[in-house]
Amino acid sequence: MRVRVKNKLFPKTELELLKERGLKYGKNFGFYNSLIDQGHCWLVEIGDDVTITNSTILAHDASTKAYIGKSKIGKVIIGDRVFIGFNSVVLCNVTIGNDVIVAAGSIVTKSIPDNCIVAGNPARIIGKTSDYIEKHRANLQVKPVFDTYWPYKTQEQISEIQAQLQNDFGYDE
Repeated sequence: MRVRVKNKLFPKTELELLKERGLKYGKNFGFYNSLIDQGHCWLVEIGDDVTITNSTILAHDASTKAYIGKSKIGKVIIGDRVFIGFNSVVLCNVTIGNDVIVAAGSIVTKSIPDNCIVAGNPARIIGKTSDYIEKHRANLQVKPVFDTYWPYKTQEQISEIQAQLQNDFGYDE
């Protein structure tokens, strides 16, 4: 009874509950509308400066349960400076190296080395993170750049951005 009262008075975040169950994660972990395997989160390790957006991290695979009576489980290790894009899935027994970008909608079924961009189902290497970042650093000199963080944009700023991005892309905070 005490625990329920405490939880109602001081509710915990999803991330706090996962950490109590054994999830390990580093500093600057951005965890946005995502799911980390609650039953096996103690098999998940996440490094520093990682962002996971609207995605799923699984440390188990129950497809074998009906046939052999057991679920497959495996560690998921995510390195430092990793971005996992919207609606991606990382399956069990996968290691994602440092400086990796997982494109939106990707299904990561195998380990990914450092400094890679992966995309697709199954996710495949499509480039080097370092090349991608250098290309976009150069673009900052020639493309429109907007500095007001999105929730604080005025309608006038939004109209200006819409006009400038009519036939191209730019960069935002």
